[in-house]
Amino acid sequence: MAKTVSKKTVSKLQEGKLPGSESELEPKPEWEPRYPGSGRLDRKVAIVTGGDSGIGRAVAVLFAREGANVVIAYLEEDKDAQKTAELVEAEGGRAVTIAGNIGERDHCREIVDLAVRSFGRIDILVNNAGEQHPDKDVTQISEKQLQRTFQTNVYGMFYMVQAAMRHLKEGAAIINCTSVTMYKGADELLDYSATKGAITAFTRSLSENLVGKGIRVNGVAPGPIWTPLNPFGGASKEKLEGFGESTPMGRPGQPNEVAPAFLFLACEDSSYMSGQILHPNGGIVVGS
Repeated sequence: MAKTVSKKTVSKLQEGKLPGSESELEPKPEWEPRYPGSGRLDRKVAIVTGGDSGIGRAVAVLFAREGANVVIAYLEEDKDAQKTAELVEAEGGRAVTIAGNIGERDHCREIVDLAVRSFGRIDILVNNAGEQHPDKDVTQISEKQLQRTFQTNVYGMFYMVQAAMRHLKEGAAIINCTSVTMYKGADELLDYSATKGAITAFTRSLSENLVGKGIRVNGVAPGPIWTPLNPFGGASKEKLEGFGESTPMGRPGQPNEVAPAFLFLACEDSSYMSGQILHPNGGIVVGS
């Protein structure tokens, strides 16, 4: 369970830059799966964007515990990505890593090509990577920031799906990471919340588009989760102090409390679900 972040820690972390390093974060996020594997993803191949840290790391390791091999796509945090790869391999899975910007179409093709070269197939695409920048005044959101946030959060998902489509067969699963901010709003995350609304609409529409091919598309909408995203510049100092305490559970969530939602949507347990969103958010009641 994440502790309240001290003012001293907030100041130190805010000096960093996105995406932020999990190795430098205190207290450390909890990524380790909480239960033994049962082979639910045996011999499956998954791509996890933003897989170096936070929710992505927890998903990659849990998938490996359940039998999957994992492609870990990330922006630039090499140390975190290598650690995640080691954790995947410690679970008995194989891992490959690739750095780059998913907001660039060619790089998304490179990720998919690496997956196919390494493992021969793609069964699961987890679109988890994203970025956010706090702004208290809508007029202060620059054109550059607006373009960058949409490029990463929305364009990146489109590019990854487009690149992966010719390799996804009947039974494949696509899981997109949206956010509680799409449902309840966030006064300092206007552009980020807008992208999450787009992602939810994309998830539901893509589900309708692909369900006839036997490809399921679902999403996960986490609440405040203790990952590098917020501490390393993704939240204001005021929001970071007491992070997550406003939820009904009175605390932030941990990555390993979110990863099982991705596992459920990736495996046959959710075979009759598509176009749906799961809400690991500390008890915040929102519309589905």
